[in-house]
This record gives sequence, C-alpha cells and structure tokens, in this order.
Amino acid sequence: MTRCALKTRAAELTVASALLLTACGGGGDGSSDGIGKAGKGSGGPDASASGPASTGVERPDVSVPKDLDLVFDFEEPSDQNSAAALADAANYLRALNHGIRKQDPADPAFRFYSSGQAAQYAHAQIKEYADGGWTLTGTDRYYDAEINSRDKTEKIKTVSVTFCEDQSKVFGREVKSEKVHRTKESPASYQKFTLLMASVKDNPVWRAQRITVEGEAAACDPSAAM
Repeated sequence: MTRCALKTRAAELTVASALLLTACGGGGDGSSDGIGKAGKGSGGPDASASGPASTGVERPDVSVPKDLDLVFDFEEPSDQNSAAALADAANYLRALNHGIRKQDPADPAFRFYSSGQAAQYAHAQIKEYADGGWTLTGTDRYYDAEINSRDKTEKIKTVSVTFCEDQSKVFGREVKSEKVHRTKESPASYQKFTLLMASVKDNPVWRAQRITVEGEAAACDPSAAM
C-alpha cells in the first residue's frame, strides 16, 4: 500500500461544508520555523507552527520526527491576510502529518487548523494510515502556491490557497516492522491541492474548511512540461 493510494482514496471526500468556525484563543507564542524563500517546514521536535500567523495565540504542537521532512517552498505574500492564510494552510498539513506519525485519528492538532470537510479529510487520512499500520518517512515538498481572495464580510474572511506537492521522495513505512516501501517517481508523485481557508474577526488563526486534491496533476509535474 503506497502513500499515493492512501491519499487518492481519502481525497474522494466531497462532503459539502459550511464555515464551522470556532474561536481559538489563549496566550503565548508558538515557535516559528518560517515560511517563505527558505520555507522548510517540519522542523525538529521544537517546531509547533509557522509563519506570521504564529503570533498572539497558543498553538498546538505540529512537529514530526526528523526522518519526515516537510518542505514548504512558498514565497511569503506581501498581503497580511494572504500570508497568514498560507502559513496556516501549511500548518494544517503539518498537523495532518503530525497525526499520521502519532497514529492518532483523534489528534487535536488537525482540528485546531480545520473544520467541516477539511477536518473530515484529515481524520480519514490519519485513520487509514493508523488502521493499516502505516506511517510516512522521507521528504515531502510543497511549492508553487497561489492565493486568491474569496469573500470578506464584517465577521468572516475567506481565501483560496492552491499549491503543488512532490511526494516522489516520501514513502510509506510499516509501523511494526519499520520496513520502508520505496516507490519510483511517476506522474502519481505530483498532486495539486486547493484549500478554502477562513478566519473570523479578531482571530489570527486561519482554518481549512474545504480541501480538494487532484492526483497526477500535470501542472505540478516538471516532466510533463518537457
């Protein structure tokens, strides 16, 4: 069972979602590993959150072990809302991978950064890995981020975040035997994500509400452009 197969099946979730937002508060700052030109993302055990959105709110730990390197090759947008939405889109993926490595479908980290269909997607991913006795290892790279403002009201702002994933260097590993199942690079190594991110008034946290994943995304595959 490969990582691609797991992600593709879970991506079939198409449940319609409303903006099920809850206030996330608290004191203290999360540690920051940055997002931008040097946008490496998993960090070691001390990493908890990334980007401009990590100020002014207590955030959950989303670190993963050092054998899983989450790389976010994102340029930081100049617009404050776009930068915060992109940073928390990355944190949502960190939280998803944090849950996979913990083998815990009830892990609170992904629920902090998501609700609605996006939370269902993360839960399904984590549960499928945990039930199958699988985890991840290697380098998972995200890049070519695009951000489009959607709706803005007095209480809620929404932003659409789209980016590519190169998972050719991340592999499934059996939890019990620790055997790594290496796969060759193929069109299935490249995926395209679109996340609808939302934030309520006076809350610095942007939460994923809806996620779609395009498998074998030619737009993200360097070889497809040759």
